[in-house]
Amino acid sequence: MLEIRGLDLFYGDAQALAGVSLSVAEHEVVAIVGANGAGKTSLIRAIAGMEKVAAGSIVFEGKPITGLASSRICDMGIAQVAEGRQIFPTLSVLENLEMGAVIPRARDKRKDTLERCFHLFPKLRSRIDQAAGTLSGGEQQMLAIGRCLMGQPRLMMFDEPSLGLAPAVVSEMFKIIRDLHAEGMTVILVEQNVQTSLKLADRGYVLENGGVVLSGTGTELLNDPGVRQAYLGL
Repeated sequence: MLEIRGLDLFYGDAQALAGVSLSVAEHEVVAIVGANGAGKTSLIRAIAGMEKVAAGSIVFEGKPITGLASSRICDMGIAQVAEGRQIFPTLSVLENLEMGAVIPRARDKRKDTLERCFHLFPKLRSRIDQAAGTLSGGEQQMLAIGRCLMGQPRLMMFDEPSLGLAPAVVSEMFKIIRDLHAEGMTVILVEQNVQTSLKLADRGYVLENGGVVLSGTGTELLNDPGVRQAYLGL
């Protein structure tokens, strides 16, 4: 579904991505792990068209998307749940969800998708007219995922979905991702909880200093001595 080859990305003179290559097959969960500053969020933003790459190619479902506007990439079916949720705090829950369906691919199915979101997140239905900024952190993350789903994505990218959430809510977030995957969603997961994300993932990539240094199945990476020492403290 997604093929990335030789991706370079710079912020001024600082190189954030260096020759990154990876692939994501349809219906897979692919985890991207690494320390802070390894380039994980830069990779997500490059795929989404939010950062201009200096070299390399990104191909989605056989179509080159390198250099396309982020709005066009979103309308092709790539969506992200951004780090920090980035909801519209002064808008209501309903208004936030409706914002997710403004792209052309999603407009015709807006009502059906809204019902799907409320089925996944019953708490959002009960807070439909509430200002999003007054929701709890977990509810805001549910809203961010719901808004993403409103765009009818084929590939969802999660950037640190558990950040700042209580342990019980974190478990719920991962259950939601598992459920979406079980329904056929393709997922890229960037997550600070390395052990949980690799257990969930079909495959994973380890980033260091902007480059891929290791890849394999989730189980292979969990059992790799270097990964266990560097990221799991074992």
